[in-house]
Amino acid sequence: MSQYLTLELRRTVRDKRYLALVVGWPVAAYLLFSTVFASAADAAEGLPSKVAIMVAMASFGAMGGVLMGSGARLAYDRQTGWLRQLSLTPLSGRRVLAVRVLAAMALSLPAILITFVVAALVRNVGLAPWEWSAMVGVLVLGCIPFAAMGLIVGCLADGDSAQTVSSILYLVLAALGGLWMPASIMPAPLQTVAHILPSNHLAQLAWAVARGEAPQAADMAVLLAWFIGAAVIAAFAARRLRQRA
Repeated sequence: MSQYLTLELRRTVRDKRYLALVVGWPVAAYLLFSTVFASAADAAEGLPSKVAIMVAMASFGAMGGVLMGSGARLAYDRQTGWLRQLSLTPLSGRRVLAVRVLAAMALSLPAILITFVVAALVRNVGLAPWEWSAMVGVLVLGCIPFAAMGLIVGCLADGDSAQTVSSILYLVLAALGGLWMPASIMPAPLQTVAHILPSNHLAQLAWAVARGEAPQAADMAVLLAWFIGAAVIAAFAARRLRQRA
């Protein structure tokens, strides 16, 4: 299983288009937004704007890496017959999906780390070592609902459409989840939507750490609920896929 996990990580890291999307876009957006709002303070999150935006863009990149890594790549492997070849190995279907989830979560790291490094070097963001480490940890672990969502896409969409579906889901979760603009300035109905979506609660975990606070149990509970719901749907989708094979 560990060898398969290593293989999946290597396959994804070799995909330059994937890395450009999930790393390059959040970093470019951070540099743009932190320049435009350089002198502002994010009253909603109680942080300087350069820190609040850093967390939002790191969350944005991490979420994208996980969604794309677990969804579009799974659909591609279905289309090329790679999953069929894996079924001939001792790996069970559940282990294959578990490895996909772990690999996708690990692939959230490049976007998080590079965004943080750029923020520290270019925008002089200074946080305590434990805050940097804790933010990386909560963002990686908090991405698990998006891995399960990606599995749903990978099981139900074909290789040609999965990339499009994953991208649309990615952008909708980011825009409505308050990653591109503070949820506090959205119209009231959209604020309600933002507070339901897992993308907002992912960022809330790291915003709390950046303020020197412990992540809120409510944010973790929402992410867990989304994971359980998505995992149940993904399990049914995977079973249906095996029955059709």
